[in-house]
Amino acid sequence: MVTTDADHVPLFAALTTYFSYTILIFVGHIRDWFFGQNKSATSGAEKGLPPLVKDWENFYLRNLYRRIEDCFGRPISSAPGSWVDVCERERDNFHADFRLTGANRKCLNLGSYNYLGFAAADEYCTPRVVSSVRKCGWTTCSSRLDGGTSEVHEELEELVARYLHKPAALCWGMGFATNTTVLPSLVGKGCLVVSDQLNHRSIVSGVKLSGAKVKVFIHNDMAHLEKVLSSAIVQGQPRTGRPWKKILIVVEGIYSMEGEFAVLDKIVELKKKYNCYLYLDEAHSIGAMGKTGRGLCEHMGVAYEDVDVMMGTFTKSFGSCGGYIASSKEVIEYLRNSSPGFSYATSLSMPAAQQIISSMKVISGEDGTDRGSRKIVQLKSNANFLRKKLKAAGCAVLGSEDSPVVPIMIFQPAKISAISRECFKHGVAIVVVGFPATPLLLARARLCISAAHTKEDLEYACDVLAEACQKCDMRYNK
Repeated sequence: MVTTDADHVPLFAALTTYFSYTILIFVGHIRDWFFGQNKSATSGAEKGLPPLVKDWENFYLRNLYRRIEDCFGRPISSAPGSWVDVCERERDNFHADFRLTGANRKCLNLGSYNYLGFAAADEYCTPRVVSSVRKCGWTTCSSRLDGGTSEVHEELEELVARYLHKPAALCWGMGFATNTTVLPSLVGKGCLVVSDQLNHRSIVSGVKLSGAKVKVFIHNDMAHLEKVLSSAIVQGQPRTGRPWKKILIVVEGIYSMEGEFAVLDKIVELKKKYNCYLYLDEAHSIGAMGKTGRGLCEHMGVAYEDVDVMMGTFTKSFGSCGGYIASSKEVIEYLRNSSPGFSYATSLSMPAAQQIISSMKVISGEDGTDRGSRKIVQLKSNANFLRKKLKAAGCAVLGSEDSPVVPIMIFQPAKISAISRECFKHGVAIVVVGFPATPLLLARARLCISAAHTKEDLEYACDVLAEACQKCDMRYNK
């Protein structure tokens, strides 16, 4: 089992975190009673209708989230490159809406998934995307099964299949929708999904929609995974005891909130031992891991054929949008006609598809240069440099070596806004995450590193973050 600093919350941090949330909730209830602000949560009751919003969620948004809303959803007015122009906002009080001031602040971008630097203008990709717009237009205005398939889509799917050493591939217009609409097509009633406890919300939603039985195993704990598989096979389906129609293990390549790799080689061993299927979500690992960017299989030396269904997105390393599934021809043909995200949603726009094709060719070296391999090496070097410097500064840093996701533990809710505002004041844009996106005690700042960052950029980021962590008393490992 892989353990991290997140598994060992300092006692003082835990106590103060619980105390902080207790005070916030108590004060929130006093405000609601005094100002009568909870009426929106029960609107409709006088007409005999149930409320449109949940009472607790409404309370949380008004009394906790809105206080630090300025730290989330900051709009930008430039391409999300290594540096980004962030629009400044203001409001009269924390219950009011924001309004733009018209001013921008240039910030070092540590919040975008622009792992290989393709989100901004690129010498190889950009001219081809512009040419695609002029030739094909912006969109097909149709689903893929109607009039929404173009030669660009077919070229993209052939390239993805070749890139991942799979017989066939299929592309969707949205990464989140890829999981939520593919999983219900692969499993259903009488099937079992064995899911890592830290899997992404899109996987959780897809499994719920499928109607399959789900069992969760402790993150990266192979002993617990084997225990779940063996007991499930012995016991069979609930009530009837019949054998499961199929068992599907679902894991991620890199877990986006932890920055950790899945123990893929061990998972494959258990998959073969218990004759299960394996579904691998490589949203954060495809393009970023492996010598040629082919993901966790290449990084760990796992055979591609040992992963039955390979899923990934184009929104990170490829600087575009959408998602893909790579598998056998039979599976792809079945999904072509059964996944509602493919059958009914508007197809991926042609310029977005061309951006993926161009960036994938650069990464794989099909552009005739070694720029792609140099970008991957640079990304790993940048991530390891920042991780090492932050650990030396006493920060509680999560994640595996070489991972482009570098989380820093915050714990207390007041420090979520404090470190975000302190970094923003010095021109460093970071993403902070708290409850309910993380467990109550495990708030964190998630830094996303890019190959486009220079050493000077990262040294500046380390200086700002180290000073901010010192001011916010976040040096938990000092």
